[in-house]
Amino acid sequence: MLALSPISALAQEMAAIFATEGREDADLTGVELTTGLWPEGLFHVPMALEAAMRACLATSGHPCAAAIEAAIPITPWGTNPVADRMLDKEAAMIAVATLLDPEGPMISPRFRAGLLFQRPGTYYRLHNHDAVETYAIVAGSADWIAGDDRRIRRAGDVIHHPSRMPHAFRAGREGFVAIWRWSGDINSHSYTFLPDPEAD
Repeated sequence: MLALSPISALAQEMAAIFATEGREDADLTGVELTTGLWPEGLFHVPMALEAAMRACLATSGHPCAAAIEAAIPITPWGTNPVADRMLDKEAAMIAVATLLDPEGPMISPRFRAGLLFQRPGTYYRLHNHDAVETYAIVAGSADWIAGDDRRIRRAGDVIHHPSRMPHAFRAGREGFVAIWRWSGDINSHSYTFLPDPEAD
């Protein structure tokens, strides 16, 4: 039996997590991730947060953590579709890699999915968007606000945001690594930062 490529192995781990949601759109996102074609010649561009992200991943026994680390050399970090709406300090505190998207690398007209790392102790302010969204924490922890619910989220936790639900998160002492997915209306122009008394 041939070994899976690092991206295929990561896609399978992500699909398995999304399957635990019990939602059709989550299942279909997993199908598209595991059947999508990864373009040849796409290689990782070094990013400033790589050492911190690897340190965070090293604290986790989650199966997806090892898959993310193995795929780092061919992961397109830095493809946040809303970077133009972020403050400079916000752009510097997170790294995003989009794997499934209408523009690729894996093409999907219906879904977006990828990875996120946030530096230790940083706060990503309150925001919302039209898309239905799920995050699954793979390593580290965060103080997570989702509508009226606020709690510490750790590796293994899955958080679901219905369309337009305000949400925000403050990374714990190791930062956090998560996988995420969008479904429903996946436009990026609706992504809006909201008034937030906790913003630094």
